[in-house]
Amino acid sequence: MSANVSDLCKQQGVTMLELADRTGLELLRVRAICLGRWTPSPQERQKIAEVLNASPEDIAWGHQTPIQHIYGHGPD
Repeated sequence: MSANVSDLCKQQGVTMLELADRTGLELLRVRAICLGRWTPSPQERQKIAEVLNASPEDIAWGHQTPIQHIYGHGPD
């Protein structure tokens, strides 16, 4: 079973700020990835995996937050 980024960071004692610094990604992007609100690009996955001593295939990258569809009728 794959672990998500947040779990791997906790296991290895890596903070979001450290992950952002070591990957060169913006802190807001790293936070969104850790919270499961953003699915990273293949390049971002590789950078994160390298910092966490894992391969990109060993990490669960999917959204953890259910995506809600919001229906609207637009302007009248």
